[in-house]
Amino acid sequence: MNITVIGGGYVGLVSGACFAHLGHKVLIVEKVKEKLELLKEGKSPIYEPGLDELLREGLDRELLNFTDSLEEGTEFSEVLFICVGTPSLPDGSPDLSQVDEVVRNVARHMDSYKVFVEKSTVPVHTHERVKGIVRRYLKDKSLEFDVVSNPEFLREGAAVEDFINPDRIVVGVSSERAKGIMEEIYKPLVEKGAPLFITDPASAEIIKHAANSFLAMKISFINMVADLCEATGANVDSVADGIGFDKRIGREFLNAGIGWGGSCFPKDLKAFVRIAKDFSVDFSLLEEVERINERRIDVLMKKLKDALWTLRAKRIAVWGLSFKPNTDDIRDAPSLKVVQRLLKEGAIISAYDPKATENFKRVFVEGQDLGYVEDKYEAVRNAEALLVLTEWEEFKKADLSRIKELMEIPVVVDGRNIYDPNTMKNLGFEYYSIGR
Repeated sequence: MNITVIGGGYVGLVSGACFAHLGHKVLIVEKVKEKLELLKEGKSPIYEPGLDELLREGLDRELLNFTDSLEEGTEFSEVLFICVGTPSLPDGSPDLSQVDEVVRNVARHMDSYKVFVEKSTVPVHTHERVKGIVRRYLKDKSLEFDVVSNPEFLREGAAVEDFINPDRIVVGVSSERAKGIMEEIYKPLVEKGAPLFITDPASAEIIKHAANSFLAMKISFINMVADLCEATGANVDSVADGIGFDKRIGREFLNAGIGWGGSCFPKDLKAFVRIAKDFSVDFSLLEEVERINERRIDVLMKKLKDALWTLRAKRIAVWGLSFKPNTDDIRDAPSLKVVQRLLKEGAIISAYDPKATENFKRVFVEGQDLGYVEDKYEAVRNAEALLVLTEWEEFKKADLSRIKELMEIPVVVDGRNIYDPNTMKNLGFEYYSIGR
C-alpha cells in the first residue's frame, strides 16, 4: 500500500522507515531543505539505534522516498499520516498550527478520498477540528474523507523496536472504510501477534495522553518515596523491587533519580492538565506529579553542595546530557537545568555525552567555565565531583578505579543510581545516590 508521511521529524521518520520495512511504499514529506538532503542520502538527522539501517534499506528497495512537496504527497496516497510537531504553548496547551497548516493545504489539493491519520500527539476532539478544516477548504465539497487517530508509543532509544514489536496498536476510527485501510496497513504486525485495538477517535486521542501521564506519575511517585527512604534509612531500590513484584504495579518506571524529561512526558502531561481544565475536570493529581518532578533538581544540587560546601571555582564533571540513554535528544533534559544552576553557582564544568554533545552546544556555548570532552575519563580528570545525569550503558561499565585515580576529590553524585553504594564505598568514593 502507498503511504504518505507528512513530517520527517522523530515520529514521522521512524514511522515511515518502519512502514517501508513492512513492505509498504512510503513517501515522506519534509520541508526543511537541509534535513531533506540528508534523508535522500539515507542519513538520519537524529540518533536512533537501527534507524540509519532502515533508511538505507528502504531506499535500496525503492520503498522509501522523500519530497518537500505536500502536493506530491497528497497525490501519492489516499492515506496521509500527520507527524508534525505539537509543541507546548505558555499555558500548557499544544500548538496545533502545524497540524492546521498540513490539513488545509492537503484539503486544497485533494481530488479523491483521503484518510487523515493523526500520528502527532493531539488533544481530544482534534479529529473534529480536522474534519471542520477539511470541509472548509475542500474545493469539491462532494469528496469523501475520514479522520483517524493512531497515536504513537515510541520510546526514544528504542523506537524502531517499539514500532516493529509494539505492545499494542491503537486506532480510533468512525467508519468501516477507514478501519479496513488501517487494518491493511498494520496487517504485517498483527500477523506477528501485535494487538490491534480499535476504538473511537476521541478515546484514541485520550489514550496517548493518559498513558504518558500515568508513566510520569509512576516516576514521580517513586521519587517521592525515595525522599522518605533517605529520611528513614530505607533503600528505595528494595522498596521498588518489593512493590514491583505486584503484577498490578510492575517494576518498570519505578527507578528513583532526578526525574523525567524529553519531548513527550513534560509536554503531554501539561497538555493533559490543560485539556482537563478546558472541560472543568480536576487534574490536581497530575499537577502535583509535575511539581514533584521539578523539585528533583533541588535534591541533586543539595547533595552536591552538602558534599562540596560551595561550588564556586569547583571543577565538576558531568556525565550525560541527553534526557535518557540511546538518544541525542536534550529537550527538557534534567541536564539543562543542572548545568544552568552549576554555571550560576560559579562551577567549572567538564561535560561528556556519547551522542548529545552537539545538540547541547547549541544551548550552552563552550566557554571558560564550560568545556565539552570526547571521553568520559577526560571529563573526570582533576574533577572535585562527578555528576551522573544519564544512565548510559558505558557509564555503568566504566572503570571505577581509574575514575578515582583521575579525580582530585572522589565525590560522585549519582542522579540515576547506576552504581552500588557498597562498591563505591569500598573503592574509597564519597558517594551520594537517590533514596539509598
